[in-house]
Amino acid sequence: MSLLLQYTLIFASVLILVALGGCFSEHSGVINLGLEGIMIMGALGGALTMRYLGENSSHFATILTVVLVSAAVGMVYSCLLAVACINFKADQTLVGTALNLLGTAGATVIVKAINTAANPDDVSSIIQYAGAKKAFTVSIGSFEFSWFMLITALLLVASYVLLYKTRFGLRLMACGEHPQAAGINVYKMRWAGVLISGFLGGLGGIVFITAGVSEWRFEYGVAGFGFLSLAVMIFGQWKPTRIALAALLFGFFRALGNVYTGFAFLKVMNLPSSVYNMLPYIISLIVLAFTSKNSRAPKAEGIPYDKGQR
Repeated sequence: MSLLLQYTLIFASVLILVALGGCFSEHSGVINLGLEGIMIMGALGGALTMRYLGENSSHFATILTVVLVSAAVGMVYSCLLAVACINFKADQTLVGTALNLLGTAGATVIVKAINTAANPDDVSSIIQYAGAKKAFTVSIGSFEFSWFMLITALLLVASYVLLYKTRFGLRLMACGEHPQAAGINVYKMRWAGVLISGFLGGLGGIVFITAGVSEWRFEYGVAGFGFLSLAVMIFGQWKPTRIALAALLFGFFRALGNVYTGFAFLKVMNLPSSVYNMLPYIISLIVLAFTSKNSRAPKAEGIPYDKGQR
């Protein structure tokens, strides 16, 4: 049971972070379908940092450096979305899709190039970080607590306060509802929304690849968690508290794929593990089919801003 709770919380942490990233971007008026690609690039930055830091650095330094690098790489990668969609008014859906494709391909090429440079016979896209990964976990009995869980909780509270209790948050949401009437620099606010999205998405990527494994093959991407996070965001009605609850639900079903053999009644059903791994995606389709009619997205999301238009 403790293992189920552990995986539920860590997968929920990934979904919360990335869904919050999408929430900030869409509240500013920009649809960020490139969360999958941002996660991959953030994971790449964090994994390379862990690889080169190794076990010699202090735990605090490792955690701080990996978090900052992952978030920074995610922010830099999200600039591609911001430039294309905000400055050049490109189609946000197409740009987001391109970022997802580029993220997986780019990360795979970079890792293979690094591995080949170190060893000409190594053409894999794998990065190992077993030593540095120990800095992120603390054993409490049979429960393995991850510092990422605490970081996620703090960022969830900070996101709620930022969106609803500050002038910045109210202005950001105004840009996603009626930018022409906002009375502020909409371009700057949308850039801010996309950069925050990159920060949280990149962080979500490193949380995902450290969930129970000590190496990652980057050609696998992030198993659709970017799109699942979008489903969490929609089911959560673009509100941080509801996003957290939705993430726990989807995280629970994803965790079953890792621990179902520990439950006798599930084991006797003799279902392949792929069925349990598909559960969160099947649940997301069912949930969205019944709740999408009542969803209230920001009115101006996906619409390029033209300051000359009224």
